[in-house]
Amino acid sequence: MWYDETRVPWVLPSPNMPTLDTATVYPGCVFLEGTNVSEGRGTTRPFEILGAPFIDPYQLADTLRGLALGGVHFRPMYFQPTFHKFAGQTCGGIQLHVTDRTIFTPVITGIAVISAIRRLWPEQLAWKEPPYEYVFDKSPFDVIAGSNKLRASIEAGASNADIAAGWAGELKRFAELRHRYMLYS
Repeated sequence: MWYDETRVPWVLPSPNMPTLDTATVYPGCVFLEGTNVSEGRGTTRPFEILGAPFIDPYQLADTLRGLALGGVHFRPMYFQPTFHKFAGQTCGGIQLHVTDRTIFTPVITGIAVISAIRRLWPEQLAWKEPPYEYVFDKSPFDVIAGSNKLRASIEAGASNADIAAGWAGELKRFAELRHRYMLYS
């Protein structure tokens, strides 16, 4: 079930998770915390609004639309965060609008956003340097992703399909393990 189907009122689990829409895109857009691109903190739609001063919002939106990612629309926009990355600066970027959450793949979408920015603005996109929260000796992006494999794949120009295929075996093993603990089907 989606949270809004439970009839339980939404209570912010974090100041930067104001809505179910935010929670829907968060699993993929959180990767931006490990880069120099704003993940929308300091806006009213963190993790739904993404960008940086060096991004042309129309070029990014067109590129992402060309990938035919299911269940999401990319709206080009300019925004100005009130705090965090690029506070007070005008950023070009996008707002993600989930149009069909049953086919939307947040992690692949987040990877597609970062990969597109890397292809379009390779000299401007940067990986953040440590520390990150409680980890002082690893790339923040790698901490978020769980290892350096995803960053290395993006740097190598791997396609979204190739990146997802690399997870297939682990996902299958997890699904089998998880099935034993499912209380409801």
